[in-house]
Amino acid sequence: MNAPEQASELGISQQNVKRVSYSTMLTLAYQSLGVVYGDISASPLYVYKTTFSGKLSLHENDEEIFGVLSFIFWTMTLIALFKYIFIVMSADDNGEGGTFALYSLLCRHARLSILPNQQDVDEKLSSYAMDRSVDSQQSLALKSFLEKHPKFRTSLLIFVLLGTCMAIGDGILTPSISVLSAVSGVKLKIPELHENYVVMISCVILLGLFSLQHHGTHRVAFLFAPVVIAWLLCICCIGIYNIFRWNTRITHALSPVYILKFLRNTGTEGWVSLGGVVLSVTGVEAMFTDMGHFSPLSIRVAFTVLVYPSLILAYMGEAAFLSKHHEDIQRSFYKAIPEPVFWPVFIVATLAAVVGSQAVISATFSIVSQSSALNCFPRVKVIHTSSKIYGQIYIPEVNWMLMFLCLAVTVGLRDTNMIGHAYGLAVTTVMFVTTCLMGLIIIIVWKRRIIDAISFVVIFGSVELLYISSSICKVPEGGWIPLALSLILLAVMYIWNYGTMKKHQFDNENKVSINRIISLGPSLGMVRVPGIGLVYTNLVTGIPAIFGHFVTNLPAFHQVLVFVCVKSVQVPHLSENERLLISRVGPKEYGMFRCIVRFGYKDLQQENYNFDNSLVTGILQFVETEDGCCSKPAMISSGEIGNLGIQAFSAGDLSSLDLCHETSTQSQCDVRGTSSDINHSEAPPLKGETLGILKAKESGVAYILGHSYAKAKKSSPVLKKLAIDVVYAFLNKNCRDPDDVLNVPPTSLLEVGMVYYV
Repeated sequence: MNAPEQASELGISQQNVKRVSYSTMLTLAYQSLGVVYGDISASPLYVYKTTFSGKLSLHENDEEIFGVLSFIFWTMTLIALFKYIFIVMSADDNGEGGTFALYSLLCRHARLSILPNQQDVDEKLSSYAMDRSVDSQQSLALKSFLEKHPKFRTSLLIFVLLGTCMAIGDGILTPSISVLSAVSGVKLKIPELHENYVVMISCVILLGLFSLQHHGTHRVAFLFAPVVIAWLLCICCIGIYNIFRWNTRITHALSPVYILKFLRNTGTEGWVSLGGVVLSVTGVEAMFTDMGHFSPLSIRVAFTVLVYPSLILAYMGEAAFLSKHHEDIQRSFYKAIPEPVFWPVFIVATLAAVVGSQAVISATFSIVSQSSALNCFPRVKVIHTSSKIYGQIYIPEVNWMLMFLCLAVTVGLRDTNMIGHAYGLAVTTVMFVTTCLMGLIIIIVWKRRIIDAISFVVIFGSVELLYISSSICKVPEGGWIPLALSLILLAVMYIWNYGTMKKHQFDNENKVSINRIISLGPSLGMVRVPGIGLVYTNLVTGIPAIFGHFVTNLPAFHQVLVFVCVKSVQVPHLSENERLLISRVGPKEYGMFRCIVRFGYKDLQQENYNFDNSLVTGILQFVETEDGCCSKPAMISSGEIGNLGIQAFSAGDLSSLDLCHETSTQSQCDVRGTSSDINHSEAPPLKGETLGILKAKESGVAYILGHSYAKAKKSSPVLKKLAIDVVYAFLNKNCRDPDDVLNVPPTSLLEVGMVYYV
């Protein structure tokens, strides 16, 4: 692989490219056009149409049009260019962007953990890097406030979830408004075409778009960038043509003076119309969210060199056309296209709308996957659709729900103006959530003065609040859609997180002593059977209550018992050699171990690897090295270990492993794949315990999985009973089972049911 290809591969993986060659940076910038900028590039299709859809259409003189253009120019400059490109994209979480990435940064630096089973050893991860410089007084004061006020932490979580829900709402509204706006242009050439046919064609395109999702975008991704580039060049050239053809004075509208004139002349009607102007920056949040697939520099270059100037020229050209054609205000985009190039531009516009929709759908899959990993969304099936491009995933349940809702919005509203009103509220809410989180990051993470954070929030937050207030006025005209969807999603996500935390709290409060279980052995007639038993639990310490429930009803367990905890940590990705933590439970003669399998919140937990073989290899590594033995025994394991990064090894490899220790009496090993050229023929024999584990492996591996049901205590308030006994129980019953998410072989699965009274 040559250097540019190698860096390009890094750019679309979990690693953030810090130093890249010019050719590689340009390659990434080219690729980002097809993935990141499809949404914002499609905005000219409907911005002016939505802005002048209300009573503002009565004021169609040049000054009003100049004022709207001035608003668009300064909104794109302030929000898209200055806020996101220059500032927000600097607050990445190991190269990842988005609402959860910002929240993850805050969780690590201010200990706002929403994950219940975090350990001090997690902070030693290479991707857990934090600025170790001395905290400022303001930073310490804010951290202290957050630690002392759990209600504020809960409110912050709800605030973040609200932004996440609005972002998911974008995934519903973007395909509807983009495709419907693009297809509606055909009515200019075929006036007799009924509106029902336009809606029908849009629905067919949407059906095709969602039906192809399971194939993965990588199969057609190579077409995305050329489509977006062709689209940007088309609207840029048409914009320049219209400026010189109709009104060169339109350049004066770039002065902010026209904003003041617009508000003075139009008053309340002009303020209400700003909900359409904000559609010009739709897609900026997706630009930040998709940053992890590329390098920040490549996204900045693509935006500043091509996307930003092309969009500005397109809006200026359309405004120049409108200044001479007031009667075409509701169909200005297609009317402004010169007659000879209408059909080619129409085709490119439709393709660009599909590309923009695809980008938002993919971002929605990513958001839901992250939310599920952070215990904020019910378990779903995540499928990795590309073996080469990291992060391209497909979630069947979410895909079909998005399709149903998109079709419902398209058929139900049928009007891009009403969809635009709904879209504006969703976009502005997500941007305001990002602004508030950035204010906290400036103080806590960057350790800057509080005046810097206040300045950032006031400058950008005031602009966004202006647009939010305008969009709220459109709630009866379509703005209720994202509100209703977001409130339903917010209730689902918060109740799922609440119920999951309550179950973990029950596990912690009802942990069983292993000595007690062993002491009950004679009275219960407990026996050890051949084989290895993997007991899945959410606990990183102690024995789960469900195992005590299991052995008291069936007094037998395996010769080698491993308590497996699969957990997410507050970093986006983990390197494979940091995945496993192995420790011993109880004395050696018990033959019990604990394996903690760690994933980042953007890692996929459903890769098809030989997990039991990998786990046994890790345990053998631990057994051979826990006494600090530097001998070189014979080869213990061979074969394919898979994605855990633990390769077939000899004891020469084992001797190079680093051991780490918990604060308790258990020793714990961070299992790492190594390599060695040791001559295996000189290696001494294996330990007796190692041979016993290998023999147990030959007898088979059983997976013991807890199937717990949460019920509210009888003394609980009515609201808690409703949340736990009705909503959480419904979600738990209808989401994916844990064995599906963990890829447990059904033939070796043993489920243990238990009721948790929380």
